[in-house]
This record gives sequence, structure tokens and C-alpha cells, in this order.
Amino acid sequence: MELKILSIEEGTSVDGPGLRTSIYFAGCRHHCEGCHNPQSWDIKNGKPATIDELMAVIRYNEFPVTFSGGDPFFQVEEVTELAHQIKQQTGYNIWCYTGYLWEDLLKHPEFMPLLQQVDVIVDGPFILAKRDISLLFRGSSNQRIIDVQQSLATGTVVPAKF
Repeated sequence: MELKILSIEEGTSVDGPGLRTSIYFAGCRHHCEGCHNPQSWDIKNGKPATIDELMAVIRYNEFPVTFSGGDPFFQVEEVTELAHQIKQQTGYNIWCYTGYLWEDLLKHPEFMPLLQQVDVIVDGPFILAKRDISLLFRGSSNQRIIDVQQSLATGTVVPAKF
């Protein structure tokens, strides 16, 4: 199974707490004004990578993992399998950035298998008018940092603690 990725950032500290391995996936339908990664919108800009190749980098670094992009939900089946392998082989914490709102993610049954693997979602589109560089781990004030498993269990949005 191949995924289309733009890059892998090893040892980054901007995409979640601590040092992380961040994978930037190609493909996005949100096209947010002021997007810091507009080349990610077109999946053709991504280079192919197998789950085994990505797992080798993840295991080598021994860091928690962040999915970003683009939007990881653009390649939901492939990213779900990668998340499953991460959890099964390493147990690492997974953060995922998406332009979808939490409430909209729940309306898509095909997204649920990925949600079940992810620990934290940073949801919502980047909104240029709400840009705030003082915020931790998000670009605009409308975006939320959500504890996925607690939110699924309670049926309400639970902010992540980190």
C-alpha cells in the first residue's frame, strides 16, 4: 500500500508536544486562504512511500507521530493502515491535523477507523483572519485540540491535555 507524502520531519517540536516525527501527506480539498503548505493540495505533488518505509523512519526516531498535510483524511484508507501499524508496532501517540471540523468528521463513517487510532485531532480550517502565532500547535484561533478517544467515548468534544 502506497501513500503520497510531501515530506517527513524528524524531531520537530511544532506539530505537538515534545519531539515528534511529522508526516506531511499530499492532497487537500479545503484550500484555506493563507495556507502555509498550498503545494500539498494536489496529490500529484506527493512522492510515493510505503507503510514499511514510513514505519522504518518512525521506529528509527522513536518519537510520537503527527499526521499533517494537506489533509490526512484525503488518503483515509492508507493513513488508517499506517496508524494501525504505528499503534500495533510501537504504541506511539498520534496527533492528526485536519481542515475538517470534529462534527463533520463524525458524519463520515469511512473516517471512523482512522479516528479510532488517533489520540489527538487539531480540527478546523486555517482561517487567515483568525491567525494567531501565540497559539500552541495551531495556526488560527478557531482550531481546537481535541482528545479523540475521550470525545468518542463521551459524545462531546473533550479538549486534549498535554
